[in-house]
Amino acid sequence: MDIKKIAVDLDQLDADAREGFDFDHQIIPGEEEVLQISLRGREEIPVYLTLTDTQILCISYLWDESEIIEETKSEMIEMMLDMNIPMPLSSFSRIGSKYSVFGALSLGSTTEDIAHEIVTLSDNALDAIEVMSDFLK
Repeated sequence: MDIKKIAVDLDQLDADAREGFDFDHQIIPGEEEVLQISLRGREEIPVYLTLTDTQILCISYLWDESEIIEETKSEMIEMMLDMNIPMPLSSFSRIGSKYSVFGALSLGSTTEDIAHEIVTLSDNALDAIEVMSDFLK
């Protein structure tokens, strides 16, 4: 499995498999290729898909450390920990100074599974931003 094949396979899915969303994507070259996927109507929060030796990793960035109201940071982190279990197919993370939600799939996942993860992660990112907005500037 590789990034280019995933991109082509996502393009060939029918609307039901994409849960009604159209996907726009581009491959970001680098040491490890990354597929940036935007759901039409939700372009402000793309999903970044990459492959490791053991999994498919999908990440959406939420906000930067500088956007947090400092005196509410520990309460926000507590809430994030509490939300990790009930949030379907996703977990919170911090990468450098960026907070994110991510989900991981098996390398044997179907294209339909990947599309479902992309839509679910996008839903969870939007929900997280809404729920955490009181902690952000």
